[in-house]
Amino acid sequence: MSTADADTLRSLIAERTEAQRQFLAELVKVPSDNPPGDCAPHAARAAELLEALGYTVERHAVPADRVKAAGMVTATNLIIRHRFGEGPVVALNAHGDVVPPGEGWTKDPYGAEVVDGRMYGRGVAVSKSDFATYAFALDALKRSGLPLKGTVELHFTYDEEIGGEVGPGWILETGLTKPDYAVSAGFSYGVVVAHNGCLHLEVEVIGKSAHAALPFTGIDALEAATKILTALYAYRDTLQGKVSDVPGIGSPQLTVGLISGGINTNVVPDRVTFRLDRRIVPGENPEQVEAEVRGVIAKALEGSKAKAEVRRILIARPLVPDDKAMHLAGVICRNASAVTGEEVKTTGVPLYTDARLYAEAGVPVVLYGAGPHTIEEANGHRADENLLLSDLDKATLVIALTVADLLG
Repeated sequence: MSTADADTLRSLIAERTEAQRQFLAELVKVPSDNPPGDCAPHAARAAELLEALGYTVERHAVPADRVKAAGMVTATNLIIRHRFGEGPVVALNAHGDVVPPGEGWTKDPYGAEVVDGRMYGRGVAVSKSDFATYAFALDALKRSGLPLKGTVELHFTYDEEIGGEVGPGWILETGLTKPDYAVSAGFSYGVVVAHNGCLHLEVEVIGKSAHAALPFTGIDALEAATKILTALYAYRDTLQGKVSDVPGIGSPQLTVGLISGGINTNVVPDRVTFRLDRRIVPGENPEQVEAEVRGVIAKALEGSKAKAEVRRILIARPLVPDDKAMHLAGVICRNASAVTGEEVKTTGVPLYTDARLYAEAGVPVVLYGAGPHTIEEANGHRADENLLLSDLDKATLVIALTVADLLG
């Protein structure tokens, strides 16, 4: 792209800086916590805001049974398509669902307050910001008059926090989209080309209740669960020796995040249920990992009268780049380095995202959007989540330049 064309895009984006920030503020002000996952109201508001920018917005309500099976209340996926001419289709995907605010905020989590150039609010960085990044990058491209050839699609979905199956998974599965490239929400100073997968299992340990005065007449489910947990934590210690070759990934991890059970203080517990999270690094086989974890659980119960039922809640495959994804990453790195004034490189991250669903559908995908160097700097998923608004400006220009290069 010529310097003059790049300057044109920079100027067009700058013209609507305040409008973009107000757009983002309006998105932050509408709760879209997941759980509980009642996200259709946010999608309705986002669609109104996008239509005010001149876009034609497709509203795709996910069938109620599919939504309920995913553990949500409502979900509506939004798709915008702008065709410049014959050529490849580039999809830009961000998610509007967010984790609940939690405790410890010093700002209103739905206030979109701006202090010292930072906007505060749940989802302002992860990833309502990239509704704004992508919408206003496309807005600048539309107004630029550049001779582009191809189509840009905006995919705004609402279930990334629980895996993405009724968001990108559903729109790809149903044939609503089949892009040639995809960019999912990310941060401004690194291009993510690989990330972990994830296994969620629910373990229900089944015993037999008894009066606490006669505990030997029952089967203590908590005692059996303790054996399983001890074995799982010992297994976790062995994972630290497996370090991924991908920079930024590290080792596999295991966490037991939820536990419940028992009837009363004076009753031997008949059931204990817990859920575990096992992160799967690139290079590991998800099915083999699941078999490995199930084996640890089964071995821990050998000789016990208690039984365990193990149910898979989620299996998400790691994101591993192909040659086309690395080409896309190279274009973004070049543009981001020029815009930010520092070398922007490819990297991996230990979390998992719904970007993997594009890869599983054969679509080259990387993660890039508005935000700082790390998710910790943005307080993502923590109190006082925030976004430095100058990073929004930079990411918007980078995306506009990148799409122009891909369609030029």
